[in-house]
Amino acid sequence: MTIQPLIGIDVAKHELVVYRQDLEIQQTLENRPSALKPWLRGLPAQCAIAVEATGTYHVALIELAYQCGHEVFVIDGYQLNHYRQGIGGRAKTDSSDARLLARYLSREREMLRAWAPPPAAYRSLQSLLRRRATLVQARVAIQQSCAELPWLAAHLKRLMAQLTRVDQVIQARLRAIVREAGLRHQVARCQAVEGVGELTATALIMAFLRGDFRHSDAFVAFPGLDVRVRDSGKQRGRRKLTKRGDPEVRRLLHNAAMAASRLPAWKATYQRYRARGLQALQVLVILARKLARIAFSLMKHQTEYTPPSLNRAGGAT
Repeated sequence: MTIQPLIGIDVAKHELVVYRQDLEIQQTLENRPSALKPWLRGLPAQCAIAVEATGTYHVALIELAYQCGHEVFVIDGYQLNHYRQGIGGRAKTDSSDARLLARYLSREREMLRAWAPPPAAYRSLQSLLRRRATLVQARVAIQQSCAELPWLAAHLKRLMAQLTRVDQVIQARLRAIVREAGLRHQVARCQAVEGVGELTATALIMAFLRGDFRHSDAFVAFPGLDVRVRDSGKQRGRRKLTKRGDPEVRRLLHNAAMAASRLPAWKATYQRYRARGLQALQVLVILARKLARIAFSLMKHQTEYTPPSLNRAGGAT
């Protein structure tokens, strides 16, 4: 009986620290394809490799490992940090992290899902949506910071116009990606839901492309809209969103919920929750979750949205 080798890899910009559990050996590699390819090909077949998600520095590694036939697991850094604390770990170094990743994989493997490369459209949409989010945040920050400087008004106006043009270019590119990927029908499905505009529909499609979600709860959890529960005995902890997901999808769904709350189809629902004593933000989260579930059902079952028998009004985000 052969034992599948387990490998933990701590990733940095320029180098990787690798720990192979079965041989109890550690080594350091350069984080570049020319060094990774021969090392991956020299490993036994179908190794199980655990890698901590670190921005974009780990992407080349996991893609090459997958191409070489290895089983890859991408571990969330937040989750790994709490695992370290849970087992009493005191040190945090590149070496200890590589060992911790291998240990985490060996103990928790049944609860993990192996990584698979997402569709090309997913990466393109995600990259552009995140860059647009950065642009929007910068534009708002500049406007707020310089609003009380009248002598900058003319220059600020020209800058805002330029940033708006950049935003329009990004949105045009998003439409082109959707069109080239044959996803325009999915955008139309999501846009039919009250409050969901083109950008939100694009973000929902991007999320849907990421994986085979078993049910709507998993889809809601992808942007971090799932609720964290902390109850013990008779004590009932305060419910909060986990926010462990794509922040831009969550932000766009929140904007869509605000738009939907002003429309006839959802206004009564919004007011009903408010009458129960819920705060406005809490109700908007509820509406955002409902919109995400509806969009998931439409895309999952390839059906068209049937609006309520109320007159629809404009105002989508």
